[in-house]
Amino acid sequence: MRADARRNRELLLEAAVEAFAAHGEGASLDDIAKRAGVGSGTLYRHFPTRRALLEAAYVDRIESLAARAAELAERLPPGEALVEWLNELGAGMLRIRGLRALLGAAVGDGGTRCCDPLTSAVDRLVGAAREAGVLRRDVEPVDVLRLAHGVATASELAGGEGTQIRRYLGLLMEGLRA
Repeated sequence: MRADARRNRELLLEAAVEAFAAHGEGASLDDIAKRAGVGSGTLYRHFPTRRALLEAAYVDRIESLAARAAELAERLPPGEALVEWLNELGAGMLRIRGLRALLGAAVGDGGTRCCDPLTSAVDRLVGAAREAGVLRRDVEPVDVLRLAHGVATASELAGGEGTQIRRYLGLLMEGLRA
């Protein structure tokens, strides 16, 4: 990639993160291009779809959340590591506007590769929790991600600040317990 193309891509990503933070995943793509000081054609050459732009804008946050799962797995018992990570994931979905849309696409039928690190992280945590006898054997990692998505949504409906995430996760985990 030429230097000017790299610079334009970075400017677009910076503008996208700001716009998604302010307006959610529905932020105007034309406004993002204007903020970056480029034309809409440049935006679409780099990011042909809204989802592609969302993925690129949040890939570092997704990787950080996935890495956090590994840290928690090393220092906490399996069930506690899973619950703590789900709490952080839920809070992240509320704080990082647009992340919930990506996770929803990843665990729905729309698939998205940017969430592969999250899928790997939950595979590891759920597998360890099942092996430790903390989770029912029929609980699949994708079930947990879908339910985490629902918990974030429910928490947002309960006031939007994420104060209910831990409570809802407690209720959820009670139903998933072995």
